[in-house]
Amino acid sequence: MEVAIADTVIPVPFMEDTRSVRLHFDFQNQKRKLTPDEFWEFCTKNRKLRAELTKDGDVIIMPPTGYESSEENVEVVLQLAIWAKKDGTGKVTESNGAYILPNGATRAPDAAWIRKERLEQFSAEQRKKFLPIAPDFIIELRSASDSLTEQAKMEEWIENGVRLAWLIDTKTKQVHIYRPDNEPEVLDDPSKVLAEDLLPGFELDMTEIW
Repeated sequence: MEVAIADTVIPVPFMEDTRSVRLHFDFQNQKRKLTPDEFWEFCTKNRKLRAELTKDGDVIIMPPTGYESSEENVEVVLQLAIWAKKDGTGKVTESNGAYILPNGATRAPDAAWIRKERLEQFSAEQRKKFLPIAPDFIIELRSASDSLTEQAKMEEWIENGVRLAWLIDTKTKQVHIYRPDNEPEVLDDPSKVLAEDLLPGFELDMTEIW
C-alpha cells in the first residue's frame, strides 16, 4: 500500500520540560485519520523515534528517557520475563512492542504480557508488525517528564481489553492498579505488587525499583 508520508521527520529540539510532541496529519482533499498501517510505515522510516498513535490518528513522539527511568524499566521487564519463562503460558514485550487497540490507537506499554493461545491466531508474518490485539496485562512507568494525565492512557488500556494494568509512579512511590469495572486502586510505597489470579505467582519486587 502506498502511503503519502515523508521518509523522515525533521528533528525538532525538545525543550527541557517537554513531555511529548503531537503530530497531526492533514491529507489533501481527504478527511481521514492516519491508519495503523500508515503509522507502521511512518515508524519503519523513523526508527530512532519513540512514538505512539492516538485513537484520533495523531502521532505522539516522546523524548528519550534518562538513565534512571531506563534502568527501572529494564528491572520491570526482567522480573516479568523471568516469571513468564518459568510459567510458560504467555509472552512478554517491552517498550518497542506496540499493539493496535480496538479504538484505532497504537500503543507501546513499558512492559506487557499476553497469553500464547491468543497469539496463535497470528501468522509469523503478522507478528513482525504491530499486532491488532490488546495484551492481557501491562505495566507503565511514570518517568520524571511524565504527568499523571498518563492515567487517561491507563483507562484506555482497560477500555480496550487489557485485564490488568499498573501505573508505577517512582516519584511518589505509588502503584496505581486498574481493572475492568473497578475504580483504580492506589498502593503507597509497597514492597511488592501481586498480579492476582491473572498471572499466578508473579510478584513485582518494588524494592528493586524504588
